[in-house]
Amino acid sequence: MSGVEPDARTPGLLGRVLNILLHPHDTWDIIEDEPASIEGLYRGWVLPLAAIPAVCRALGLLSFRGFEIFGVHYQPSLVTVLGDAVASYALTLIGVYVLALLVDQFAPQFGGERSRVQAFKLVVYAWTAAWVAGVFLLLPTAGGLFTLLGGLYSLYLLYIGLPKLMRSDPAQTLNYFFLTLVMAFIVAVLIGAVTSRMINFGGPIHIY
Repeated sequence: MSGVEPDARTPGLLGRVLNILLHPHDTWDIIEDEPASIEGLYRGWVLPLAAIPAVCRALGLLSFRGFEIFGVHYQPSLVTVLGDAVASYALTLIGVYVLALLVDQFAPQFGGERSRVQAFKLVVYAWTAAWVAGVFLLLPTAGGLFTLLGGLYSLYLLYIGLPKLMRSDPAQTLNYFFLTLVMAFIVAVLIGAVTSRMINFGGPIHIY
């Protein structure tokens, strides 16, 4: 498959998803040399895949009438669920860009080359596993484990893709990865905090 800006049609999108998940080393080599634009990656990759966890979480909460933690049942209102989905999706789109900017900014400190497009390719393709695993959020109480595993696999994809796309010193890969991990954690915390505040305007959550 060629073209880093995947066609939005299902065969092209699914093909690249399977390739990055099942054959990450070979696929990173292909992605490294492919032409790309940030706009094209957003349109063909980020917008459809980042919607998976937001949509599936919303459907799961609505279909199973909430979720249960330690014997306490939480049933969010429809407005709250939709607000959560919209906020998390929008903030994910922003978070991806912010993280790519940070990865690009710190590349020279690890012997790498700055390239905003390459950094963006790295972040969006690495996060594929986490987004695809979001389908398990259709099961609110049991899906968390699978989404966690997807997130961990995304970190693995990030680790092996980092020296390829940012051309960093292989001896510095671990340090570069840990810094990126810290930055991703901070971005995720900020997104979670903003999402929580936005959800507060969505109506009451029934607890019983």
